[in-house]
Amino acid sequence: MPALIVSALALAFVLWLIGQPYLSERRRRRIRARPFPAAWRDIMKRRVPYVRGLPADLQLQLKQHIQVFLAEKTFLGCDGLEITDEMRVTIAAQACLLILKRPRGYYPKLREILVYPGSFVVEHEDTDDIGVAHHARQVLSGESWERGQVVLSWHDTLAGAATPDDGQNVVIHEFAHQLDQETGVANGAPVLPRRDQYARWSQVLGAEFRQLQSLAFEAQDGLLSHYGGSDPAEFFAVISEVFFEQPGRMADEHPALYRELALFYRLDPLNW
Repeated sequence: MPALIVSALALAFVLWLIGQPYLSERRRRRIRARPFPAAWRDIMKRRVPYVRGLPADLQLQLKQHIQVFLAEKTFLGCDGLEITDEMRVTIAAQACLLILKRPRGYYPKLREILVYPGSFVVEHEDTDDIGVAHHARQVLSGESWERGQVVLSWHDTLAGAATPDDGQNVVIHEFAHQLDQETGVANGAPVLPRRDQYARWSQVLGAEFRQLQSLAFEAQDGLLSHYGGSDPAEFFAVISEVFFEQPGRMADEHPALYRELALFYRLDPLNW
């Protein structure tokens, strides 16, 4: 009898695993079918102006993605900040731009978005090559954690959304890290649509990364922030900001890089 019970439980677990994607998608379809709240539409108009430039079909998809995102993710206020719908919708609208056409779901590893009123201080401990631990304090506007959390400054979130063409957007930056972290540690190599794209991705982004490092070493300015040259993960996040906010300049000055990101995100912001 115990063996039969164990077998039945194992079968039930397997059936649950098989049924989960179906049940999850059915629930999401119901959420996407709901009317988009008028108050949320007003928030988007006031706080996320570049949404108005999206084609009508992408605007509809974005609203549907926002509804699912807000139904599934938890927002937590930090340092006494009280979370409001204005914060939730403003952040979700920008985060969902990155997944408009991507088939891998709604940041499957992400559970919580922590929001501070302004910049916040974090302490990091790193161990160098000879085993010596170093402590550092940093003032940040955003951070993405592998354990399923994104941390944002509300002040910097508003600033990034208000100027949609300066190539600087903390929400896009941190949620690009989340995409990168779907495979584990962020390393500038997120999951690509097809296996045969990895070689070209590595070649193009590697060359552009080295070029940016050279510009930074020579103190020469270009389209991309020198911060992107600090490591491949930051490079991917920085170029994602520019791809969405300055697509014309990227396509002109870094055409191969623009093509790779257009294939990755399955979007072409030049036509918005």
